[in-house]
Amino acid sequence: MLKILQLTNQHQKIYIVLMTSLIIVSFVSGWLGNGMIGHFIMLVVTILGGSPIVIQGISALRYKVVSIELLVSFAVIGAILIGEFSESGIVVWLFALGRFLEARTLTRTRSAIAQLVQLMPKQALRISTPTSRIFELIDIDDIQVGDYVLVKTGSQIPVDGKIVNGEGAINEASITGESKINFKSQAQNVFAGTSLDSGTLVIQADKVGEDTAFGKIIDLVETSQDSQSQAQQIIDRFAKYYTPVVLVLAVLIGIVTRDIRLAITVLILGCPGALVIGVPVSTVAGIGVAARHGILVKGSEALVQLRKVTTFAFDKTGTVTKGTPTVTAVQNYQGLEMQNLAIVASIEHESNHPLAQAIQKEYTTLELMPIDKTVVIKGKGIVANVGQQQVVVGNQQLMHDYDIDLTIGQQDTDYFLREGYSLVYVAMNHQLHLLLGIHDPLKPEATKIMQQLRELDNQRLVLMSGDQQRAVEIVAHQLKLTQAYGDCLPENKMALIQQYQSHGERVAFVGDGVNDSPALVTANVGIAMGNGTDIAMDVADIVLMHADLNKLPLAVKIARATAMNMYQNIIIAMLTVVFLLIGLFTGYIFMASGMLIHELSIIVVTLNGVRLLRL
Repeated sequence: MLKILQLTNQHQKIYIVLMTSLIIVSFVSGWLGNGMIGHFIMLVVTILGGSPIVIQGISALRYKVVSIELLVSFAVIGAILIGEFSESGIVVWLFALGRFLEARTLTRTRSAIAQLVQLMPKQALRISTPTSRIFELIDIDDIQVGDYVLVKTGSQIPVDGKIVNGEGAINEASITGESKINFKSQAQNVFAGTSLDSGTLVIQADKVGEDTAFGKIIDLVETSQDSQSQAQQIIDRFAKYYTPVVLVLAVLIGIVTRDIRLAITVLILGCPGALVIGVPVSTVAGIGVAARHGILVKGSEALVQLRKVTTFAFDKTGTVTKGTPTVTAVQNYQGLEMQNLAIVASIEHESNHPLAQAIQKEYTTLELMPIDKTVVIKGKGIVANVGQQQVVVGNQQLMHDYDIDLTIGQQDTDYFLREGYSLVYVAMNHQLHLLLGIHDPLKPEATKIMQQLRELDNQRLVLMSGDQQRAVEIVAHQLKLTQAYGDCLPENKMALIQQYQSHGERVAFVGDGVNDSPALVTANVGIAMGNGTDIAMDVADIVLMHADLNKLPLAVKIARATAMNMYQNIIIAMLTVVFLLIGLFTGYIFMASGMLIHELSIIVVTLNGVRLLRL
């Protein structure tokens, strides 16, 4: 039986052409007066087309599933028993034709993923040193982290890594969704799946295979296409019980009316084919088109939830700001300023926080000191021992926790906060020694994006940050946001989201750091920036590749279009069944014509789903 299914699936097009030709010959024979030959040919068509259907129906029954194929099998066998060979032949032909067209159309909806897979390089040129030009062509799976890879003009970059030699123009559309060419040179990062339009590069591999950004896109999108939304789960449960009901109804109609033909027709027309296929085709197309635009959606439910969002909550640093803060003001209160700065730079080397990185970047020439007993206090700062003295580096809340008197720096604090600086206090032996003002400029597109989100449905837009309240308020004012929350620890962000949810709000949180992970998980939709930490991207429902905030309004539009398309397909499917049953009992719809309409409805909902690919 499996061989028959494999044969028909492998040669589906030939199979349809053969059946169509036989049906034409049958009708010509009947027109020429050879009715018996015509009936015999239709019986052959029924056996050809019906065998795979019966096999699929029996296979499903083994798993206690009453499938559409089983309903059609009963209907076809019944038509043969009452001598309606023409009807049975046309029914199996229409069913096979519908499945063929459905498969062809669904292939188009998966084209975005197929294109992604094709972009993944299969081989690479490995060299021994950054300056060597003697290469060996090896399979991509044989590349190891740390290997040097040579990339020539017109080739695809096979790994995530850093350029160690050369420069060139790179098309990163496969990662960012934008076809803009980026010129990159030594020490800059490049990504697998992007293409080198000009130049020659030597890249040292940081990530290979499925661990690359591009590999994760393919893996997660393929996985998400197999996931089910709540609507799809409901429909699957409905179909599970609906199909046996149709079978029982047909039997009862046959017993009561003693019209076997009518009972068989009910079996055929009651099949919920368009209903079963309508939702998956919409979600697959929606996820595919999102991937094409650099929006990684981890499951169809994420699209459904994004459509319902009423509040967007944003982290500040690296999300609405550039994430590259710089030290722009320094006030020294006690001790030698350069010595204090050297101590701060040494301690901040223990942290990956953006403000810590700004200090590290600013004072790279200072000699680092040995640090003892470092304690990182999440959301507040660091406490460490340098020599014989305890050093506390962090925000105002941390200073209060350690009873540090900030009176001496109050005037500077007020000024820096008015200017929108983030503040880092440095205290040694319970006395304030240093105050650093750090500024992180807004992303150029941030203001426009917030306006677009407001226009989508006047959503509530809020900012949640571990930065000082005044600094957060200034950013919120610049972006015209609804509310600003500063001095937020990870648990505070999570609590704020839960508070909004308790008032009926559906919250999407947009962030990029490890400290954003609780908020990303708690929100109805967690949205991570593509340049963020691995853990943030792992727990998020949606990832904006390359940290492109411009993709956020587009993601909302895709989610809404997908949901609308899904509901359209459900309505089309349900109305088709109702129309067919009314037409049947009023005498306007018959077995063959009903089957034609039924199969056309499947094609209609599939083509409707394909419309999403135009977004």
